[in-house]
Amino acid sequence: MEKRIKSIYIITIIAILAFLWMQSYWLYGRYEFSLKEYERNLADSITVCVDRYNTIRDTSVDTVNRTDPGRETESNVIIVPSFSLTQQYGDTVKTTRTAKIRTYLFSAHELLGLKPGTPLTNEQKNQALKLADIQAKEAVDSVVFDASGAKDENEAWGATRNIQTERKCPFMGSGLDSILSKAGIKADISLIKADSMIWTSKVNYRLSAFKPEVSLTIPYSQLEGKAVNIVSAINPLDVIPEMWQTLLFSLAISMLLIVCLVLQISTVLKLSRLDRMRNSFITTMIHELKRPVTTLKMCVSGLENEKIMADRDARKEMLTETRNALDILSAYFSKLRDITFNNVSQIPLNLQPLNIHHLFEAVTKATVIPSDKTVSFKNDIDESLEISADRSHLYNILNNLVENAVKYSGKEVEITASATVSDGSLELQICDTGNGIPTRDLRHIFKRFYRGKASAGEQPGMGLGLTYVRLLTEAHGGRISVRSEEDKGTCFTINMPQ
Repeated sequence: MEKRIKSIYIITIIAILAFLWMQSYWLYGRYEFSLKEYERNLADSITVCVDRYNTIRDTSVDTVNRTDPGRETESNVIIVPSFSLTQQYGDTVKTTRTAKIRTYLFSAHELLGLKPGTPLTNEQKNQALKLADIQAKEAVDSVVFDASGAKDENEAWGATRNIQTERKCPFMGSGLDSILSKAGIKADISLIKADSMIWTSKVNYRLSAFKPEVSLTIPYSQLEGKAVNIVSAINPLDVIPEMWQTLLFSLAISMLLIVCLVLQISTVLKLSRLDRMRNSFITTMIHELKRPVTTLKMCVSGLENEKIMADRDARKEMLTETRNALDILSAYFSKLRDITFNNVSQIPLNLQPLNIHHLFEAVTKATVIPSDKTVSFKNDIDESLEISADRSHLYNILNNLVENAVKYSGKEVEITASATVSDGSLELQICDTGNGIPTRDLRHIFKRFYRGKASAGEQPGMGLGLTYVRLLTEAHGGRISVRSEEDKGTCFTINMPQ
């Protein structure tokens, strides 16, 4: 039985560990999936912020100045973008796109007919710009780019426009950082210039469980090879709330399974404990019944002996022993009966006046003292003290306490009884100088079938004695308490109403 229980216990632990590992593996997979989705959303948000910043730059070029309004000079610069499309035919058709950037120099004051040095309003600057677009004929600078890498004409035209935007309103990391901050995104921004043209954005995901991050390279002037590199670190705690439903479901299932497994092993252990208690009960019952049964057997055998029956004193002693053995059996079966009651009110009481001093004397005389021990009794109860109680039950209470004091003691022990009645209440104390009760056992000793670790292997018993004492005390409407110190002794105090 013990080997089977140990095997079930080990298998249960292995099952719990295996389940937790599988759950952890599955949750990690779910975390990676949520992390990828979070990274994609973050990359999309960063791309939107870059597009928004480029839109702001384009707007500032088109509507504010296109001509550098911060400097009050007579000469203003205008950039005119254009691109052409050519196709070459041979064995294959080859498409070539060419982007051309031309720069013109003009005087706004001359075009408007104003005196040089006169401050210009924005309206006058825009009017001068329109006149320059019409009248400018010869460019002071012209740059040609091969835009064949663009996927279509729109992309080539956009790249050409981006050069105009970059020259008029350069891409600034601080400008993009402010937009990202407003969107709640923290990132490291760096501007790079490649040796070749960069036409498409690149996104790199670093799928690390503890230090995930997203890295984007987004071109803002394709023809010049200019791009911005944005690296945004991800806090794993920001990803976990996205999977709270999964975590909650997994936690509920895990707790349910673990609780079921724990209850299962707990039930098995309880059954094992009940089996041990049953064996202990049978062993103890045999031990308790053996002495009175042996006595009765001897007395019955003596009835066949004519010499014993002829001896009046011997016959009287034999009858006394028979009566004592029957009393012991009756008390033992009454004890078993009372233990089975679910409510102390069910225990029958026969209240009567009795002398508690004489009752304790009767208990001490009936106590069996081992041959290897020296036990002394001290009866400090007033000889005239009478109380109202069930004599049989109170006798059993005293008998149990005295027997425990004798059992759990060294070679010598002194047992003292004292009692007082005041304010309609009896206070009865049974103290001894025995081994004492460990502190860890004090709050459990009145529980049914509980046996302290210090005494479980030393004396036979089922852990019912003190439970029986408590039940009988409560049946009288009283209560029992205990104080003890290891190696110094124990004192039980019983309070009963009178």
